[in-house]
Amino acid sequence: MLGGRYELRGVLGRGGMAEVREGWDTRLGRAVAIKLMDPALTALPENRRRFEAEARAAARLHHPHIVVVHDSGEHEGIPFIVMERLSGRTVADLIAQGPMPTAQIRSLLGDVLSALSAAHAAGIVHRDIKPANILLTDTGVPKVADFGIAKSPDSGHTATGLVIGTLGYLSPQRLAGRPATAADDLYAVGVLAFEALTGRVPAPHENLAAARPDIEPALASVVQRAMAADPRARFADADQMRAALFAV
Repeated sequence: MLGGRYELRGVLGRGGMAEVREGWDTRLGRAVAIKLMDPALTALPENRRRFEAEARAAARLHHPHIVVVHDSGEHEGIPFIVMERLSGRTVADLIAQGPMPTAQIRSLLGDVLSALSAAHAAGIVHRDIKPANILLTDTGVPKVADFGIAKSPDSGHTATGLVIGTLGYLSPQRLAGRPATAADDLYAVGVLAFEALTGRVPAPHENLAAARPDIEPALASVVQRAMAADPRARFADADQMRAALFAV
């Protein structure tokens, strides 16, 4: 029983730093998801600080398309984060079934960009936007999750030369070790869109119009601009990209 309140149940998933367990909030009588730091990593202060920074970053973001953090704490020396319990499905599961319809992709990207707009306004850069980090509710509503490597005012993840994230979704600037910016999150959204439309991550410098000639030019243009090698050629912010996405 974590914190005298949360009952641990089955394992929902595992990552490089933690596992996520199904849980039950005995005080409020509701299902939750509990992220537990890997005990083998707790000895390093940097790991504990990053885990705690994730809880703080996510907890201060109140948005319909960001996973809700209910609580955090420590049990027998192991930090944990308590989050809303979702279906367990992700956008990666949708893409695994084949390319998604363009209308569904527009809706998905609009929701993700709305979430990123809120995060960026709070000074938080996610740094690991990818299909597996976008969870789905029972009704299919997308929610951005896993702020474990986010850069925020209190995270301390600012060092040049430190490459953190998932290959394939990292901008050229991130691969070069430059500090992450909001433009890098938008690059990752572009890669996500390409993958949702084609079923695969793009090769370097690959053009969506060539990969999917049937895609309407306006949508292909938005995706290509988001994936521009030069960050100055990308959208100024998430709101601008979202507006272009739905422009007639």
